Amino acid sequence: MYFMALATDYDGTVAHDGSVSKKTIAALDRLKRSGRKLVLVTGRELDDLKRAFPEHRMFDRVVAENGALVYSPASEDEALLAPPPPAKFVRELEKRAVKPLSVGRSIVATWEPHQATVLDVIKKLNLELEIIFNKGAVMVLPSGINKATGLGAALADLSLSPHNVVGIGDAENDHAFMRACGCSVAVDNALKAVKDTADIVTKGKRGAGVEELVRKLLKHDHDLGIKRRDGVAIGKDGEKDIVIWPTDTVLVAGSSGIGKSTLATALAERFTERKYQFCIIDPEGDYDGLQDAIGIGDGKSSPTKEQVLALLDQIGTNVVVNLLALKVEDRPEFAVELMPEITRLRSKTARPHWLIVDEAHHLLPKKRADMKVLISAEMPGTVLITVDPGALAAEALKLVTVVIGIGPHANDIVAAVAKAAGIAVPKPAKPLKDEQVLFWRRGEDPHAVTAVEPQQSLKRHSRKYAEGTLDERGSFYFTGPEDTMKLRAQNLEIFVQIAEGIDDATWQHHLRAGDYSRWFRTQIRDKKLAKEAAKAEEDKTLSAKESREIILAAVRRRYTAPASGD
Repeated sequence: MYFMALATDYDGTVAHDGSVSKKTIAALDRLKRSGRKLVLVTGRELDDLKRAFPEHRMFDRVVAENGALVYSPASEDEALLAPPPPAKFVRELEKRAVKPLSVGRSIVATWEPHQATVLDVIKKLNLELEIIFNKGAVMVLPSGINKATGLGAALADLSLSPHNVVGIGDAENDHAFMRACGCSVAVDNALKAVKDTADIVTKGKRGAGVEELVRKLLKHDHDLGIKRRDGVAIGKDGEKDIVIWPTDTVLVAGSSGIGKSTLATALAERFTERKYQFCIIDPEGDYDGLQDAIGIGDGKSSPTKEQVLALLDQIGTNVVVNLLALKVEDRPEFAVELMPEITRLRSKTARPHWLIVDEAHHLLPKKRADMKVLISAEMPGTVLITVDPGALAAEALKLVTVVIGIGPHANDIVAAVAKAAGIAVPKPAKPLKDEQVLFWRRGEDPHAVTAVEPQQSLKRHSRKYAEGTLDERGSFYFTGPEDTMKLRAQNLEIFVQIAEGIDDATWQHHLRAGDYSRWFRTQIRDKKLAKEAAKAEEDKTLSAKESREIILAAVRRRYTAPASGD
């Protein structure tokens, strides 16, 4: 379920001439029983609303006084979001015979044509107040208070994001909260200006329009037949933005060192720009230091399920879960604990909007009996990153809706996913240029896309390679000229320790073979360190002691010493 709540105006939307029909109340009750929340957003004062609409208790929150007050019918708690109106302002309006005049907890309201008098008083008293119009009504509130700010406070109470809310209204003062919602709807009797900016205009007026919307939501949820606003661009095909949707399951695949994490970093930046909450499961410590995200776990301490969920419970908090301290074989067990909890959170709140699982074959391996615990019937808003789709669980591959293939074997990646899903393999695309990726959405032809680039340059992998545990394939092995030893360095700290203790003949053997620079370049993926090592390897005038000091100093400077901003 993507749309988790309906936020509706009262007068002119659910209500006609101040009252709500039984049919509309029944429709709202059906929506609530589907597990969704109901929020009433009105310009009325709370006491007035209670008298006019006893059924307000069916709503989870009521935003009254045009955003100044949030009320919880279940607990009867009230939260005033704005100060009371200045007494001198009210006195001056009364003195000037502004009638009718209603004074609420924060709002002051009258009717046209008194707006000129109200504005004159505000200027005369030099007050920070704003006038808001609503079909002839003239409402005065502190600057910055409107239905959107009130709805935001109500949704924060409910742990919901505006992205997952449908807003419906009819008048000028509804513009703000409707545009803040993931989908905006105008009833047929709405003002033209409101209709012109809404995503959907109902065929029915007032309550009939609300009933119509409820039927659509219950049947289609996110697929309301509108031009969607929730896409995130992953790149361009010519001038056209190529987007992924929060309902997609995306696979990013390609061999090591060719840009998968770089693309994921760029996507995380786009999620932040759009105010989408994201969580990155980071087995290798590749996203250490990612901006606008809180990292938990490092090369020496493992994160806990409780830490992750506590952070994700906060709407605006993005989380990077670093599993580097866990052994590779222990990572699926952590996933068994965490992933179902994230699924439960998403079923209640539709958050985090995006889940990025790097090295997905570690957490969702092909040969695992309890995969159904980890993978639900759908995986919306999920990005799976892997070097080898064939190592990923078939249950996950079948859910993929978009493939982003990187590198020379991108067409093979698309073919592998299509075969796993039991659908026809699409026609291969032309070879990619260096800056391009292959984009394939099911039902379409794969095509080249110039991928987005991240704004930030992460000093990635430093903890991973300094302190973590690289697998056997990624480790460095000191074997010596006669291949009589097999000393494994699974990170750079251990590499330095072993290198300091081995004999000159062993050191020189690997130096002359170019093994150090090759390892730094292909496994550590640090071109600068590889270049420094290669320079020492090529300098035949250096003694074993001198070359060793140069290379180990470079490693310490870039990884094991305190950060210098390099």
